[in-house]
Parts: sequence; C-alpha cells; structure tokens
Amino acid sequence: MGNLAADLILARGNVLTLNPACPRAQLVAVKDDMIISVAANEALPALRGPGTEVIVLNGRTVLPGFHDAHCHLVAFAESLLVPNLAPPSVNSISDIQGEIRRLSRNLPPGNWIRARGYDEFYLTEKRHPTRRDIDEATTVHPVKLTHRSGHAHVLNSLALTLAGISGETTEPPGAMIERDLETGEPNGVLYGMGDYLSNVAPSLNDCELARGIGLAGERLLSSGITSVQDASASNDLRRWRMFRRWKEEGHLKTRVGMMLGVEAFNRHREEGLLPQTGDNQLRLGAVKIILDETRGYLNPPREELNRKVMEIHQAGFQVALHALEETTVEAACLSLEYALHKLPRRDHRHRIEHCSVCGPEMAKRLASLGIAVVTQLAFIYYNGERYRETVPDEQLRHLYPLATLIKAGLKVSASSDAPVVSPEPLTGIYAAVSRTTRAGQKLLPEECIPPLAAVGMYTQGAAYTSFEETIKGSIVPGKLADLVVLSGDPTGVSPEEIKDLQVEITIIGGEIVWRRGL
Repeated sequence: MGNLAADLILARGNVLTLNPACPRAQLVAVKDDMIISVAANEALPALRGPGTEVIVLNGRTVLPGFHDAHCHLVAFAESLLVPNLAPPSVNSISDIQGEIRRLSRNLPPGNWIRARGYDEFYLTEKRHPTRRDIDEATTVHPVKLTHRSGHAHVLNSLALTLAGISGETTEPPGAMIERDLETGEPNGVLYGMGDYLSNVAPSLNDCELARGIGLAGERLLSSGITSVQDASASNDLRRWRMFRRWKEEGHLKTRVGMMLGVEAFNRHREEGLLPQTGDNQLRLGAVKIILDETRGYLNPPREELNRKVMEIHQAGFQVALHALEETTVEAACLSLEYALHKLPRRDHRHRIEHCSVCGPEMAKRLASLGIAVVTQLAFIYYNGERYRETVPDEQLRHLYPLATLIKAGLKVSASSDAPVVSPEPLTGIYAAVSRTTRAGQKLLPEECIPPLAAVGMYTQGAAYTSFEETIKGSIVPGKLADLVVLSGDPTGVSPEEIKDLQVEITIIGGEIVWRRGL
C-alpha cells in the first residue's frame, strides 16, 4: 500500500456519519490527521498496511467527536480545584457552613476560602446564604462562594471589607448588591459582579491554573468532546496567549474556539484582529455581549446594545448575544435585525447563547434572519425541578423548546455551559430525547426531539456555529479525524439507556487521546 495505507482503522463498527449521502458505515480509516475512507468492512484489506493500527470495535458505535459550543474552560478548571457545593452532596446552608469550617481549620487567618456550585433552590432553606451565615463559619478568613450559574457570589463580612463593598458602594452597570431592608448594608449576595471580584480575590497562580486546565481537558476527553467554544465574556488577548501556551505544553488537547469579550474587542480591534484568526487547534470565534435584566431593565440599554452589535457586525465578526428570558431574546433579535438592516451580510451566523425562553413566532423571526441558537440540553435534566417550580407558566411552556426551534428552521447547536453543569454530551442527548429531569419528572415532553437530531446539535450544529462544518461535524473523507467511540448506539437504544452509554475511545486528529480500553 505504501503511502496510501491508513495509520488507523476502526473496523467492524456501527458508524453514524451524520452525512446524509452515506448515513451509516462499518469502517473508518485515518491517515495523519484526516479521514481517508468511510466504508464497509470489505474495504479493510485495501486500506491496511504493515504499520496500520486496526481496532476491531465489535459493533460499538462511532460518531463525529462531540463539540461543546458554549463552555467556560477557566471557570471549569477552577471548579475542579476548589470545593464543590453542588447538589445533591450539599443540601443546606448548614452543609455549606460545615465545609467552610473544615477548610478554615488548617488555613492561616487572612487566606481566602473559595468554593463554588451551590444552588439556593436545592438548599433546605430555599435561599442564598448571606454574610451572616458565612461569618458563623469563619470571621478571620475572607470567603467567596460562587453560585452554580457563575452569575452570583456570596461574600462574608471580611471579604466585603477587602472588596471595598459597603452601604455606600455604587453598583457597576448590570450588577446588583443585595442589601438588608432595614439598614441598607450589603447582605453578602452579589449579582453580576464576577469581573469586579476577580480583581479582589486572588486568582489561581499559573501552575495551579495549568493543573486545573489539565484536569478539565481530561474530563472533556473522557466525555468524547474533541472541540469546545469558550464563551467567557472576560476573554481577551491575554487569555488567548494562555490558551496557546496550554496547547503547546500539552495541558489541553481538545480543539478550542475562543470567543472575545466585547470590552476586549473594543480594546484590541485596532491591533489587526481578524475573524477566525488562528488554526485548527485554537481559533478566534465570536464577540460576546451579555444581556440581562438583573435590575428590572435591559443592560446594556437598547441604544448602547445596537451600537455594540453594529460595531462587531461591521468589523466582520460573528456576534454572540447571551440572552435567556423572553425579553432579552427579543432585545437580541431587534439588535441583530437593526445591524443586518443597516449593513446586510450573508452567512453572518450571528448567534444567541441560551435562548432559554423562545416561542414559535420568535423562533421563526430568528430563523428568517439567519440567526443560530446555542442552547444547553442538559439543563432540562439538571435544572428541571427548579424550572417546574419557579418559572411562570406562560414562560415554562416555551422553555428550551427544541422541537419548536427545529420546526422553525433554526440552526441549533448544543453545549454544557460547564462548569454550570457537567459537560457530558450523553446527558444532554438523553435530556433532549426524553425531556426527563434528574428526579424523573417530565418537562414539556411535546418538545422531545429524535436522538439523531440531538447528536447533530453536538456535532454538525456546533461545527456550523464556528464556521467549521467543512472540516468537522460529520464523518466524511477529507475532514479532520475527530471521532468518539461509544459502547452503544444512542439512536438504537431506549431513551433511558442513552445516559448510561459510555465513551470508549476519543480520537483527535487521528490520535487516540483517551480510551477506556477495548
């Protein structure tokens, strides 16, 4: 065979290609970092050479490598290095206090204590802990707790003092300091102040962060994730250089598309930044803007939002708008509509991140504008009980309406938003197919989608949103050899069995980067 021989062949498998022209095969052959053949088992002798590694799968399923279209790698790395307060292991404020006391015993006074992942809905008290609650655990260590969402924090009294937050403190735009109704003093609960606090609480040092990135990378590989898009609004050129270093040092094998925060875009756009700068290992993606209504009004205000979106659009970049509620999704749609009317642009692929509440008419409007939706399938599973009990009925009926989005003709991609929830795509696929919560309840079963459609959101859909569908997202000769081998076929088992499937092998660029063992 000479140079035509494959380096690696996956044989006797059940290959789901996500290629409509050839939806199933039995064999995938790889040379260097590319797929060279997708065929029946009979093609094996012609592709095999003396140096070819052949893995006989015995019916196991091969899919394109999973692609998480919206996560936060640095926050995910940090979450693996600090105590985890997530349910179901932490069920009360008393549990949180106990964990803080445990951490404080061997820590000199004045050293920061950090923990993350608590969710007030799943606490017995059904509320956020306050400064007073944490002060009961320690008054000599500054404490910062990060909510599961990443958008709220709780500080004890010492941490508030070090952060310079008092009754006289003016809230930054889009932020909110929760206050005691009688005294007006901060009660320790802060919303939308992550960037502010990052300048107060000490960050992980470079060695700690590299170790966390390595742990995060291993988790991604063990989940079959070969590409991610990092959606952190704080991303800037310094973070870009950090990603490049982590890639070069081998801490992070998963391919990365890095969004740029809008503030960094404004700072750096005169430096010759171009859309899609980078390579197949690290690529610059969309520019992100967060829309919220924490204070009961839109932030950023409509005129400012239109200006920011127009500047990004005019520069040729993709716009990514974080919008959850019906009102913020509407605002995102209007701002993109405004930019596209002022300056029409084909194949812009502007996107709405989350798009949690979206009715059929809004879905049609978004589709007509060519806007993509990047959503979180696994939220149905992990947050379902919270949604059922706290989301008003008129919004609940349009919550993560996957079938509605598909019917409207929208391009939809899937993601985890890790560390908000665990990154495993199989959990998201299960949730999309079954609409079942962790407690076994159904959440809008009429919005169930077929397994292959859910798989497509983690493969083809995600590749589309990053302008990479010509090199990723399906198993086709000439595309990157990014593949995942599963213990079974998510399209051929019952919905309940999907979440129990296991990742057996993860391959990036033809290299086996993780394996359970065959």
